[in-house]
Amino acid sequence: MKHLYIVDHFVPFPQSEYGGVWNVVADNDEQCFDIIVCDDDDLNIGCYTQLRENIRKADKYALVDEVESKVVSSFLT
Repeated sequence: MKHLYIVDHFVPFPQSEYGGVWNVVADNDEQCFDIIVCDDDDLNIGCYTQLRENIRKADKYALVDEVESKVVSSFLT
């Protein structure tokens, strides 16, 4: 079953002092991580340890229909 993940994104100063959100459709936490990392192009590689924790704590919503696993949207500062 696919889930919609609402994942907090935070990049510490000096790169950014703000954050954002990733909205991702994935089967599980590990796939969610892989999808975000692929879409991120290693821009925030230093934050990937925290990303795993953020995915674990993310709001997850079960989807009724089977849809492709992907980043639905992201807003990053």
